[in-house]
Order: sequence, then C-alpha cells, then structure tokens
Amino acid sequence: MTFDPGLADQTTWVQHRCADIVRNVEHFIHGKTRVVQDAVVCLLAEGHILIEDVPGVAKTSLAKAVAHSVNGTMRRIQFTPDLLPSDVVGVQIYDTAKRQFQFREGPVFANIILGDEINRASPKTQSALLEAMAEHQVTVDGVTYPLPRPNFVIATQNPIDQQGTYTLPEAQLDRFMMLLRMGYPGAEHEARIVDDAIRRRLPEQLQPVLDIDDLLKMIDISRNVYVAPALQNFIVTISAATRTVPQLRLGASPRATNAVAVASQARAAFEGRSFVTADDVKGVARQVLSHRLLLTPEAAIQGYTPERIVDDILAAVPVPQTPVGV
Repeated sequence: MTFDPGLADQTTWVQHRCADIVRNVEHFIHGKTRVVQDAVVCLLAEGHILIEDVPGVAKTSLAKAVAHSVNGTMRRIQFTPDLLPSDVVGVQIYDTAKRQFQFREGPVFANIILGDEINRASPKTQSALLEAMAEHQVTVDGVTYPLPRPNFVIATQNPIDQQGTYTLPEAQLDRFMMLLRMGYPGAEHEARIVDDAIRRRLPEQLQPVLDIDDLLKMIDISRNVYVAPALQNFIVTISAATRTVPQLRLGASPRATNAVAVASQARAAFEGRSFVTADDVKGVARQVLSHRLLLTPEAAIQGYTPERIVDDILAAVPVPQTPVGV
C-alpha cells in the first residue's frame, strides 16, 4: 500500500458521517463520548464490539443506540442458559409439502446482531458464534451459508463474578475487536438519564442517520488509509511485547496485531486523515488488546490489570518518527 494524497477528501467525508453517528447516539447516551467514539471506530473497522460492565449502566442501551443509528437489518439475541446453537445460527426444517429440508436462518443473518448478556449462555451456544464472527459465514449440516455484509456483533456481558455467568473462552474473546466499559455516569449526566426515564425516552426511538451502503463505503475508505512500514513495525513490537511480560500467561495473538492495525486505520479515518499516526495506534491499543491478555494468578493477586500492562508497554516502546507517505 502506498500513500494516496487524493484520499483526504474521502476521509473528510468519513469524518463528518462518523460525527453524525456520534451525535445521534449521544442524544440518548450521556457523558460517554469516548466510549461512543470507540464503538463507531470499531464499526468503521468492521469489527465486533463487546461491552462489559455491571448491570444497569446502559450497556444494552449503547448497543441499541449504535444499531438504530444505522439503517440496516438488526436482530437481537437474548442469551440465556437454555439457548441452543440453532437458536443463533439457524436450523434445517423438513418441508412436508416439498419433501425436503429447508434452512431457516437464525438471527445472525443480519447486518447488526445485538447479543445481550452473551456470557449467560452455555459455552456450546457461545461457540456457535465463532465461525460467524471470524469468517462471516455459518455451516449447518455440512452446508455453508454466507452472512450479509457488513455483519457486526455488538454484545454485552456482566463481569464474571456476577451470578449466572459463564466465562467467555479465549477463542471467543479474540473474535471481538474491542472491549468497552461504560462506568458509572457523573451526577450531571445521571440527572439527564433520569429525565430520559421520566419522559419514557428509549434508544429504539432514535432515527437512523446512515444507510448501510454509506457505511460499507466508509469501511472501504478506511481500508485504504495508509500505514507506514515504521508504524506497522511499531504495532508488531507492541503485540510481541505482551508475549514476554512475566505477569501474563497469554499474550496478544497475530489476530490481535491485525486488529490493532485495522482499528488504527479506522481511527485515522474517523479523525479525517488518510494516514495513520502513532497516536492512532496508542488510541486503540488498550481497547483492542486488554481483553485478550490473561494474567498469571500471582499478578492478579498483586493488583495488575491487562490495561495497566498495555499502558506500560505503550510507554516503553519507542514511537517511530515517520514523515507522512514514507
């Protein structure tokens, strides 16, 4: 890939459209601008989003607000312990009139899938999403069915110390490009949330500000954002560093390295630039890498967190000084 100066006008258009989505979502999600921006960047990178936090802090509302801002097909899956894999991907049903089996599509056959409380389902049902999230297809009874493009999973989960939850396996976590945390709102923003509740305002009432074709165009533009070789090496060095940290028993995978690169392109396009900077890489590394890192038991006892380790690595790895287009 080479630097294309003519891409600047297109990335400026992407920046304006991203700002439309952020403003629309913030009509309902108050005081969480950075979280909303990260969610939009993840969509621009064509990645899946996992939103984790305690119950009642608007995880599902954020997912709904983002989904309703894009005029595409949307399906919701409420994950429960008795949910079956066929409830997610679909099932073959025998048609007595035609005397043959017909495939009935599951809710994954949509542009945006809202997976509410994904870690309340059994590991068997969670694994039904692996192929869909990684390869944008599902295989049922030996037949492979492609999913529509784009195809995003926006899932929520409660912390694993909450009752009735199952830990997502490492392979499942690795399919999510970003993990976002909401946190509690400040007093001023919580007052606005109360006002929304009194007025019975819901995220479903948001009007879409973007067509799915425009979103696909934005995704394609972000894929052409230039990443200089020095910055590619910078990304590889950051990921490789996670594999040598003694406090970690599992570092970042090559898929994680690719996710940082693609998310960096999306962040640059979100900012209206046709090239990636080191700040773009640093701006997405925490959200992309942290949930993929597993602490040793000793490190967890000592108070380490994956986020802290990523921050330490970002502070230690030298930032390349690369002119645009080199």
